[in-house]
Amino acid sequence: MRAVLVRQPGGPDALEVVELPVPVPGAGQVQIRAEAFGVGQPDVLIRRGVYKWMPPLPANPGNDVAGRISALGSGVEGLALGQKVLLSARDLSQRGGCYADYVVAPADAVHALPDHVELQAAVCLSNYQVAYALLHECRHPRAPASALVIGAAGGVGTALVQLAKLAGMTVIGTVSTEEKAAFTRANGADHVIFYRSEDVVARTRELTDGEGVGLVLDHVCGPEFTSYLGALGKWGTLLSYNAFAGLPEENLMAAMRDHLDICPAIRCFSFHIYDHDRDGRRALMRSVIEALSRNAIKPAISAVLKLDEVRKAHTLLEQGSALGKIIMIP
Repeated sequence: MRAVLVRQPGGPDALEVVELPVPVPGAGQVQIRAEAFGVGQPDVLIRRGVYKWMPPLPANPGNDVAGRISALGSGVEGLALGQKVLLSARDLSQRGGCYADYVVAPADAVHALPDHVELQAAVCLSNYQVAYALLHECRHPRAPASALVIGAAGGVGTALVQLAKLAGMTVIGTVSTEEKAAFTRANGADHVIFYRSEDVVARTRELTDGEGVGLVLDHVCGPEFTSYLGALGKWGTLLSYNAFAGLPEENLMAAMRDHLDICPAIRCFSFHIYDHDRDGRRALMRSVIEALSRNAIKPAISAVLKLDEVRKAHTLLEQGSALGKIIMIP
């Protein structure tokens, strides 16, 4: 079978498609014949060798696979040959391992899928799992009625827009181009802001009649981060879930005290809080699987590439031009 390995961390050229023996499931394990692979930022970080939860080298950098059960180990109950399943490396003992034609995993790590669910859509659900946690698990002081999503056309951004709308929120998304603006509106956002040419905070307050939003969701951080406090309404929360542009230079406490009239909150979120909370982690995934099964959400797929095109998939992801999720198929 084919699998993707990283022997020496680096750029997309570090990704090698190799031939390996088909793994055989042991007791309590299942073998999955892959039909779709998710491509995400953790995969890139593993490839670069900088992931905080780095698996040992040589490493298979894939973290999400959807397919059908093709073999059962002894003692496995409740799953059947041919059944559709989703596997996230978040449910494994270490990250990675999912870029392969066949993947073996503990039976209690996979998520059974309804037969009518499309596997290419299902493999996008890790983004929705994160988005659901951001919206519903971060315990905002008061349930937000509105949200500002920074980078609303990306993989997690599109999931945030859809789930926030499902929760009844008014959603504002920031984008960089007209193409992304049209995509974000079609994805459900009520308003878009062009962050390169518009003042995000001023425009947000204008769109909310001066009230501000209940929640700002930001994965960029960097020098703009503290300014988003000005976009919040009373009891609002500024929620950081990554820091692609580095850390803010301003004193966060001083910046918050400049907005004492709204009692703002800042929260820093990582999904790794669920690493040792199996029940919580899997409950989140069940929630988004259920939403997908009733067509309440519709994952936006930006590109579908072959596994042999894994270098191209990583290149596209790092270019930042994708509208939604990049996936691969065998």
